[in-house]
Amino acid sequence: MRLLIIGQLEGHIETAGRIASQRGAKVSHIGTIEGAMNALRSGQGADLVMCDVVLDIGQLITSLKTERITVPVVACGIGTDADAAVRAIRAGAKEYVPLPPDAELIAAVLQAVAEEDTTFIARDPALRPIMDLANRVAGSDASVLITGESGTGKEVMARYIHRKSRRANASFVSVNCAAIPENLLESELFGHEKGAFTGAIARRVGKFEEANGGTLLLDEISEMDARLQAKLLRVIQERVIDRVGGSTPIKVDIRLIATSNRDLEEEVKEKRFREDLYFRLNVVNLVMPPLRERPADIVPLAEYFADKYSVANGLPKRAISAQALGQLQVHHWRGNVRELENTMHRAVLLARSNQIEPEAIMLSGQGFAPEKSLPANIAVNVAAGRTMAGQGPGSLVGRTVADVERDLIIDTLSHCLGNRTHAANILGISIRTLRNKLKQYGEEGVGVPSASGDERAAS
Repeated sequence: MRLLIIGQLEGHIETAGRIASQRGAKVSHIGTIEGAMNALRSGQGADLVMCDVVLDIGQLITSLKTERITVPVVACGIGTDADAAVRAIRAGAKEYVPLPPDAELIAAVLQAVAEEDTTFIARDPALRPIMDLANRVAGSDASVLITGESGTGKEVMARYIHRKSRRANASFVSVNCAAIPENLLESELFGHEKGAFTGAIARRVGKFEEANGGTLLLDEISEMDARLQAKLLRVIQERVIDRVGGSTPIKVDIRLIATSNRDLEEEVKEKRFREDLYFRLNVVNLVMPPLRERPADIVPLAEYFADKYSVANGLPKRAISAQALGQLQVHHWRGNVRELENTMHRAVLLARSNQIEPEAIMLSGQGFAPEKSLPANIAVNVAAGRTMAGQGPGSLVGRTVADVERDLIIDTLSHCLGNRTHAANILGISIRTLRNKLKQYGEEGVGVPSASGDERAAS
């Protein structure tokens, strides 16, 4: 865990840094936002940024987005200033940590970030041969190609291989080739010199240099255009990069892992992916099975996500009832583990007690009528549970799906302090769908939480 702390914080910064170091983090401290940005541009890298709330956190997050530096930001400040905390989170901070620092709170924040992409649950027999192969090749420097449907845990597997490798104490750097515009991806990978193109305000180290000595993950590599594929092939062969606008070759030492949700052999046949690059990447191929083919993992994954989002939302841990588990076990899960995670996040927010019942489980394509897709014996139990729930106040019984959907969307948006992007992720819908719904509600006279600061600036 690489922790970058920004600000002064009346001497408490040293205490926070010492606590983080004792918990295994590699801590660096920079006094200003501009100094921190220069450090990140130069390839210092960070897995988490803690920033003094008196600094302009909105400016920091805007700068990170503009320069496509992906790192979570946590605000921290003296005491429990609720207004400062709200402003920071609305600006895009993930969390607010009051100071003087509490050791357990600092540890919890570090653990939450560390576990975000590293927890790997693999109890189903279908994953055993894949895990065996991953363990055998992890200690080498061989390139690994991880394939499978979206949401099956390809990046989590990549991080697992890194942790098991001899490079485990070095950086793990990930770049999503599908999320970065084609004209910017070259700079993202190889870096650029100041003035190399419009917007290149300073020298920027690319992902290859940032990952030097460690592991570089090229996520969804099948989205890369042919010209950049040719340049990547040269880098893999020669282990040398050229920054955009630069004239001096730079040697790099990295272990390369790539992922794709497409059939790359078919992409090669259709001339959309270079055959020579495919063979360079495909030294070892790990095929991640969809969740529907590893049913023994559904329950432990659901319980893990229920615990995770209970803690994240400051709620008591939610147990999952037998009827709700039965409902999860028979679903098709076309979105795989990612869909299950979103489902459990919603369930934690919707649960009316410390137990998640069937009415809190919203599955894709089913709305609030899950028993229609269940076997008869489970459907009876689900319906009975719903009837019992209907005896209490605020029941779903007697309400239209549109009314319940509206309340869910508004409540989730309020929980996210108006952040449309976060709310859409929790709800499992696109940002466009969410905005259309909110526009409809506004026209109907329903009060809609205002957008967070960073989103207003972007709109």
